[in-house]
Amino acid sequence: MTHLGATITRDGIRFAAWSSSARRLWVSIFDDTGARETDRLELQPDGEGVFALSVAGLAGGTRYGFRADGDYAPERGLWFDPDKLLTDPYAIEIDRPYQYHWRLTAKRNEGADTAQLMPKAIAVASSKVVPAKPPLFKPGGLIYELNVRSFTRLHPDVPEVQRGTIAALAHPAIIEHLKKIGVSAVELMPVTAWIDERHLPPLGLSNAWGYNPVTFMALDPRLAPGGLTELRDTVAALRKAGIGTILDLVFNHTGESDRLGPTLSLRGLDNRAYYRHEADNRLVNDTGTGNTVACDHPIVREMVLDTLRHFVRYAGVDGFRFDLAPILGRVDGIFDPEAPLLQAIAADPILADRVLIAEPWDIGPNGYQLGDFRPPYLEWNDRYRDDVRRFWRGDAGAVGALATRLAGSSDVFAKEGRSASRTVNFIAAHDGMTLADIVAYEAKHNQANGEKNRDGHNENLSWNNGVEGETPDKAVAEARSGDCRALLATLFASRGTIMLTAGDEFGRTQKGNNNAYAQDNAITWLDWAGRDLTLEAHVSALAALRRAAPALSDTRFLTGEPPTGSDVPDVAWLTETGAPLGEADWNDAARHRLIVLLGNTAEGRLAVIVNGDRRQCVFTLPVREGFQWQPAVETQAVDLARPLPGRSVSFMIERRTAKVRARKGS
Repeated sequence: MTHLGATITRDGIRFAAWSSSARRLWVSIFDDTGARETDRLELQPDGEGVFALSVAGLAGGTRYGFRADGDYAPERGLWFDPDKLLTDPYAIEIDRPYQYHWRLTAKRNEGADTAQLMPKAIAVASSKVVPAKPPLFKPGGLIYELNVRSFTRLHPDVPEVQRGTIAALAHPAIIEHLKKIGVSAVELMPVTAWIDERHLPPLGLSNAWGYNPVTFMALDPRLAPGGLTELRDTVAALRKAGIGTILDLVFNHTGESDRLGPTLSLRGLDNRAYYRHEADNRLVNDTGTGNTVACDHPIVREMVLDTLRHFVRYAGVDGFRFDLAPILGRVDGIFDPEAPLLQAIAADPILADRVLIAEPWDIGPNGYQLGDFRPPYLEWNDRYRDDVRRFWRGDAGAVGALATRLAGSSDVFAKEGRSASRTVNFIAAHDGMTLADIVAYEAKHNQANGEKNRDGHNENLSWNNGVEGETPDKAVAEARSGDCRALLATLFASRGTIMLTAGDEFGRTQKGNNNAYAQDNAITWLDWAGRDLTLEAHVSALAALRRAAPALSDTRFLTGEPPTGSDVPDVAWLTETGAPLGEADWNDAARHRLIVLLGNTAEGRLAVIVNGDRRQCVFTLPVREGFQWQPAVETQAVDLARPLPGRSVSFMIERRTAKVRARKGS
């Protein structure tokens, strides 16, 4: 198909848009401020649903938008209204953020021209292609999920003008922090332009997360005032430091919402093609947002592929995380892991080697698809999240599930004889309680969201250590700190890819709010000045251990047998006495203790000692001639001759004794 969007040529600009049901399309040209429409030119049919026009004399920087006319019959899924200025779905840059206004939702002939309410697309010349390089991130690494705006909004070392922007991520202080905690790749929550949900402005709130896009390529000017160049330069700076960049993209819905939502782009161009509909022309709502993008439509499929190629070719990103990814695999409404779009992404010459991560659920029919995506897609593993939380909350009978999660979740990912896990292990993410709040709040506290605490999940598998929320009680504070250390140690001890959400390494809190999407304020802004430096040092030490012990980041499933060339099993599961766990031990509902003995380390075995009981306990490790056990994490003073504290994870590593070393060197 011919190239869509605004293409700058030697003579001017060629504008092209697609619609299967519009009768007429126009491009509106605006002055340099975007305030005054200077021309309105009709596009001409160009075959296969494309309308196009070459306009001589125009140059890069031209501000424009589209308009479309045809039937206005919402009951038939048709919303044509030439008074609605529409953003080009292929826009690379827009001149201002989107702002919700009721006139954007008005019926035809009732809302007047919306040009003054809409950002204008800016025609930009093609950027220089970033030289193709393999992704830095490899499965088994540490992904660091962050919200660009909240991450540096309060950072004292970042210049104030840069705070809250993509450029701030390239600041030396930020890169130093990322390297300190062993980040393999940052995962940026949505950076493409979004619009507030209609219920937020009356509440004095705004969308802080960005999961409500309008189009898919244009960066939000609030996050990237330097446009695509800002993203490209930041990706390059992070890459120079050995850190990859993954973009969290939303292709499952747009901010045009339900039938009462605004007409901004796709709805006004071809609502029936771009969105899925029921037989009676009602919008399908498999996303919970009011609409569902028709990812099985050829024009949508090509638009998604073009978007991904765009960010790889012109920004050099390592890969992508797909929000509500089953939507991308729904064909006629039914999820198919071999769906054309999923296959096309994985097979595309530009995308084939990129990191691809699926959030494997939506709220549509059979929407929970954990483990059902195909390689190379990695998958967010909420069963890991829930089982780890249950174990440390103290639930009965949780030790077996914990062991399965530590080992890479073979019950989920070993389908069809696969030997490696595709898990992305996480304990907390942007959606839900922070790690520190998991151990400080039994219930959600979302009153600030203006929905009378009805929003957000009711079950968080959380606990408060005796007091709900903030408390001056030092004993409670110490118990919570210990629980945070144990949760983080569990994450870093888990086989496969792990994900940490920004700020959880130093105890960030959202005051119990588990749905802080509308809190662009101190609730979500990271408090760099008040961070827990002791906890941060613990995470840094865990990261160092994970780098030094490949048994932790390995994605291959454990077998209990010695690998080729070794006489040590890749794993042994032991009781606190050092004896193998038997069937009765695994089925003991009261058991909260476990030793994981991993064999494939550089020098000797690595012991992960889990004491989920509140009582202290003496742990015994099996001894081998010529080796001795030593603490493996520099922030832990482990002495196996003494009881290890309750609610803790400790690490010991086998090292050759001095006599053996001397004999080898003689």
